[in-house]
Amino acid sequence: MTLPGRSPEHTNNRNIMESLVEISNLSAGYGQNVVLRGVNLSIQPDDFIGVIGPNGGGKTTLLKALLGLITPMAGEINFAESMTGGSAHRIGYLPQINNIDRKFPVTVFDVVRSGLMSRKRLIGRYSSSENERSNDLMNEMGIFGIRHKAIGELSGGQIQRALLCRALVNEPRLLILDEPNTYVDNRFERELYEKLKLLNDKLAILLVSHDLGTISTYVKSYACVNGSLHYHSGSAVTPELLKSYECPIQIISHGDIPHTVLHKHIS
Repeated sequence: MTLPGRSPEHTNNRNIMESLVEISNLSAGYGQNVVLRGVNLSIQPDDFIGVIGPNGGGKTTLLKALLGLITPMAGEINFAESMTGGSAHRIGYLPQINNIDRKFPVTVFDVVRSGLMSRKRLIGRYSSSENERSNDLMNEMGIFGIRHKAIGELSGGQIQRALLCRALVNEPRLLILDEPNTYVDNRFERELYEKLKLLNDKLAILLVSHDLGTISTYVKSYACVNGSLHYHSGSAVTPELLKSYECPIQIISHGDIPHTVLHKHIS
């Protein structure tokens, strides 16, 4: 079956590899308020999808449905057998920093290991291999030396590193990131995207962002979410394409002098 919005090339790839996630005719929202209608999307093991769209268009609702935080009003979300692990799906999630309670008395090490809770009982010790993986990830992200610090003592960039370790510690097959460029550590933001490019060799990535200029270097395709979902294969996005998808996103153009390209003012 060919899902709407998929190119023939991408559809043919589905015959070669198993889809991690199949979203079919999904409608989702809150109470009587329908935010998304008729969403179709197939997520492949090697996908790196940039999720774009206006505020209020349904990007967060889509993430919540994928993460099991809300129940679809209609349609289905089906996960491959390889996506199951313990009591939850093998999805890593990096939330926006403003959703983190800095006052909560927990250390960096505890935050990282909390990513393992989905496959553990509420009460139980972490194994030596789990602790070792947590330490290895913190060392890789450059935060091993502050692993016993309280999360409230960290900078925005350090919190981002800790949350990325938490998202990866359970060895997910799909990594979801919600506006990672909202973090204050611009240096690590660049490192993050390079890290994601390497991670994409081992897992699929769904990246929500308003910054097309940055993510266009890394993503392989786009999902424009604005009440529905339009899939666009390839990383090149034009103003004409966005207009046809009713996706009012600002285009950033990079050159010798980086600049922003805006639509003409209507007099």
